[in-house]
Amino acid sequence: MEMNWGTLIKEIGRGAHGARDLGEEDAYRMFAAMLDGAVPELELGGIMIAMRIKGESVAELRGFQRAAVERMRRLVAPAGAPRPVVLPSYNGARRQPNLLPLLALLLARAGCPVLIHGVLDDFGRVTSAAILHELGIAPSRSAAEAEAALAAGRIAFLAVDAFAPGVALLLALRKRLGVRGSAHTLAKLLDPFAGRGLPVVSVTHPDYQIRMREYFAASGEDALLMRGSEGEPFANPRRQPQIELLRGGKSAVLVEQSEGGVPVLPAAIDANSTAEWTRQALARAQPVPEPLVRQLACCCYAAGRTGDFGQALALANELVRPVVPAR
Repeated sequence: MEMNWGTLIKEIGRGAHGARDLGEEDAYRMFAAMLDGAVPELELGGIMIAMRIKGESVAELRGFQRAAVERMRRLVAPAGAPRPVVLPSYNGARRQPNLLPLLALLLARAGCPVLIHGVLDDFGRVTSAAILHELGIAPSRSAAEAEAALAAGRIAFLAVDAFAPGVALLLALRKRLGVRGSAHTLAKLLDPFAGRGLPVVSVTHPDYQIRMREYFAASGEDALLMRGSEGEPFANPRRQPQIELLRGGKSAVLVEQSEGGVPVLPAAIDANSTAEWTRQALARAQPVPEPLVRQLACCCYAAGRTGDFGQALALANELVRPVVPAR
């Protein structure tokens, strides 16, 4: 059944206090049309701005996610390995170094398959893709190539247009509209492994943390939820965020929020400087910030690499233990 775009915009476009949330089925139909390019350009812009002002309800997010998953190219998880850790990278660094590639490479060292999916460019920010390029890791050109990298024990980076082209087109409209939209929120929920992966979902605003918790409680899907660093899903090296495991509709806090210390970080945030510091950290010549070590442990435990969190924390500490120079 064709939707009346004017009527729909009238419902969702009355502002933060007067707008009406869509039911899951209407949200599904609307977002499916958006992904398929079936919404006229003027009305598409109106919908995206209206949703930006109103914010997405849990029912709307569930409808959006259904539409996206139906159109998404799926990946097969490596056999006999822990659950793949899925790291959505859609923000990049603006004021502090992007340590997501370091987290991904430490997870691979721990024996966890790791998929980063995201954008190649992000309006002047330093993306994970740019840092990985400096480290000699190119984006996978297809889902099959990403699967091969994971099967070989390497991390994989998959650009969003390689597995969710409709989402990629909506994300690209930020350049014209000037603001992020619902597609950006949705992208952080995507699991290309059809529920077999473990997404690490990062949020910036407290309201979205509540909404994401409610979303996963309703869906029953598994994820790690935390406040990210400038929107990227790695722990702030200067301040330990709360990290909670969402599983089977329930929430369990694995790490409490706390003040951090004064970590040693790259002198600059550009891709080359961050990549060089990442090499040193992987070689244990630079100390890995403690919040990142705890996040590494959370991922290992939640992905099934270890049987309990204590074992995961011991493994994480062992993987980053500094090298003691020989006398």
